[in-house]
Amino acid sequence: MEDEASESGAVVWTVQEEYARERIDKYITESWEEEISRSQVQQWIEGGYVTVGGRPVKANYKLAAGDEISVTVPEPAASELTPESIPLDITYEDSDVIVINKPRGMVVHPAAGHPSGTLVNALMYHCKDLSGIGGEIRPGIVHRIDKDTSGLIMAAKNDASHNSLAAQLKAHSVTRQYLAVVQGNMAHDQGTVDAPIGRDPHDRKLYTVTEKNSKRAVTHFTVVERFGDCTLLQLQLETGRTHQIRVHMKFIGHPLVGDPVYGRSKGVHMEGGQALHAAVLGFVHPSSGEYMEFSALLPEDMEDLLARLRSR
Repeated sequence: MEDEASESGAVVWTVQEEYARERIDKYITESWEEEISRSQVQQWIEGGYVTVGGRPVKANYKLAAGDEISVTVPEPAASELTPESIPLDITYEDSDVIVINKPRGMVVHPAAGHPSGTLVNALMYHCKDLSGIGGEIRPGIVHRIDKDTSGLIMAAKNDASHNSLAAQLKAHSVTRQYLAVVQGNMAHDQGTVDAPIGRDPHDRKLYTVTEKNSKRAVTHFTVVERFGDCTLLQLQLETGRTHQIRVHMKFIGHPLVGDPVYGRSKGVHMEGGQALHAAVLGFVHPSSGEYMEFSALLPEDMEDLLARLRSR
């Protein structure tokens, strides 16, 4: 696999032929999913957190095809993660789980370039009992949604709940429905995109539909409303790959309105990110065994977008 999270939590890449002779610090910087500085990568290398074939290397190491790079990011000390009094739109909460309606623009957990202002910082202030399974940097976090996607996300408040919710995600039994405005007039009223997703060989920060070093990805869609040059869709995830909906919609020729990465504006605009909202989240409660389902109304920016489309 070109990019895979190992059981130890390390990020692992197998170097392809086209990146032979490239410096390892450059490769990691350009491959890291979030924005990260080359000096940060060099610090990891110097600290022994980066290996090739199980052995530490220097920042100027030149890669060879087939090299297996492993990066184990050191966890920040607990003191480095600060609880922050950030307002939360809480949809549901009990002693086991909390469901949040995340605003567009909020990062889920701290990462290079986003050390504060995240959902985790807010949850640490609000909850004193988050699950520790995600580690100090991701306490309670079972899954995530993109920074510029709004909507429902769940977090676990103890380890038993975390294990239960994670197992449901792995079994694809969690209900995850999204609403999205895509460019173009969708030809079919409903359908399924079953296309594997992996790293884009031309830009390793991005993802694309590819047979090479990829994982199966399945997205179901239903047309809700048509506007001629745009379509409102309801989408249901069967799998949960990084950027899955955004990549699949681009693949079938209907990129999301407002997507700064996978879409190009064609006259219809929405500021602040892609027109994508996690509208419905359903799961079996870890303690009661009862199926619970929650919904979140569209945020104001998407409602404004739909109002503009309907009034033309």
